[in-house]
Amino acid sequence: MIVKERTIPLKLEVYDALMRRITLKHPKRNIIQEEISKIKAGFKGEKAIDYYLQFLPQDNYYIFHDLRLKLYDFYFQIDTLIVTPSFLLILEIKNIAGTLHFEPMYHQLIRKMNEKEEGFPDPLSQVRRHEQQLREWLISHKIPSIPIESLIIISFPSTIIHPPKYMTKLHQKICHAQHSIEKIEEISLLYRKSILSKKDINKMKRLLLKHHTPLINIPPCPFGIQKSDILHGVQCPYCQHIPMYRKHGGWVCQHCQSSTKDAHHKAVDDYFLLIDHELTNQKLCKFLLIQSSDTATRLLISMGLPYNGSNKGRIYYRKAVFR
Repeated sequence: MIVKERTIPLKLEVYDALMRRITLKHPKRNIIQEEISKIKAGFKGEKAIDYYLQFLPQDNYYIFHDLRLKLYDFYFQIDTLIVTPSFLLILEIKNIAGTLHFEPMYHQLIRKMNEKEEGFPDPLSQVRRHEQQLREWLISHKIPSIPIESLIIISFPSTIIHPPKYMTKLHQKICHAQHSIEKIEEISLLYRKSILSKKDINKMKRLLLKHHTPLINIPPCPFGIQKSDILHGVQCPYCQHIPMYRKHGGWVCQHCQSSTKDAHHKAVDDYFLLIDHELTNQKLCKFLLIQSSDTATRLLISMGLPYNGSNKGRIYYRKAVFR
């Protein structure tokens, strides 16, 4: 049973918005596009494992995707956590092509592809750290002690895996996505005794959802891009021209002459992603290139955005912040 769905990475939303809001000739476009491709590949890899997890029994396996929990003064993030009555399982998902050599002695992962070698942080060390962090988090919330296991899932099906030499336990932690269910079943055979009651599991579900703290913003204008580089105005959803102009309660494109009622929704989201996490009537007028503060107020109210304050002092926030 999926308790918490997987969500689109915030960085991907920000970088996509950035591509919409800089000129076609901007010198950073290629760099941003490369980063978008990397994030999309990683997200695709994470989604790939979801297909196989649907074959787990629905009544004993509770799945949480993209968990971000606070421990003391810092946060740790888990790609996927599976809760069962007998054990917990952390899945660390890697979407890396080529040939992978795991070198735990030196705490690194080496990828060989196209006659080149590239080093990555050691995922074996990463999952061990997450196991310890989760164990401490559970203790702090008075959850009964329960075994915690982990798997490193390689989602790219053609990747060749060279596991660590002479380390059979670590070897067992690595597999391709298509073999993940077999691995999970092997682990379940090791832990037949139920430790968590139905009440304990329900408590853990509530706690994980309550204490999940999504990343709500990243520093505005990444890649060293200046705010002055960000194009203002409503973007046409048909030809991507910026700006559209306001006419008779809607938006009209000067380039393709198409019209729409709600193109400002995407523009407002771009503002939150790229400019600031707080929005006022005056700031909306400036960003959407509209003259009327009354029009800005109507647009903000119609979008149903969360807000604090009243009248001219009202501050609006992105809906995603409150999910």
